[in-house]
Amino acid sequence: MTPLAAVSDAARRGALPRENGWPVWLGHPAVVAVSKALSAGELWGDKLKSAPDRIVPAGIAARLVAGALTGAALAPRRLAVIGGLLGAGAAVGAAYLTFAARMRALRRYGQWPTGVVEDALALGLSQAVLLSARPRQLRAAEGRTTLLAKRDLARRTSGGTRP
Repeated sequence: MTPLAAVSDAARRGALPRENGWPVWLGHPAVVAVSKALSAGELWGDKLKSAPDRIVPAGIAARLVAGALTGAALAPRRLAVIGGLLGAGAAVGAAYLTFAARMRALRRYGQWPTGVVEDALALGLSQAVLLSARPRQLRAAEGRTTLLAKRDLARRTSGGTRP
């Protein structure tokens, strides 16, 4: 749920590239609030001994939906379906791949420390993915700024005769 909450919040703030395929409702304040609440619940509940395994059917279904929405939101609009499929596949694949590692860590370090480390990784990776979605916009803006600065400098040094 953490990646979906992060992407939903980025959509609300207008931080996702406009050419991406995220649905407008993903940035609605109610959707942002619900996705953050679900993420917080997962972060809290994950540290309880009674927490179900991430690979139970309900957990996999939630990961499929959240991964699909997140992947579609981060993909260019024309590739939103492929992004959704990749996001869903990555979410389910990661659930199975990390399950064994989580069980080993639980036996060695316990529920709470393992959950905290896992949560930190989830939050950090979510932010890294969001930051990687922005460089095209930022580079374009920086390129325009650099071009304008060079043009302005050329005008000042040549007496203002150059465009």
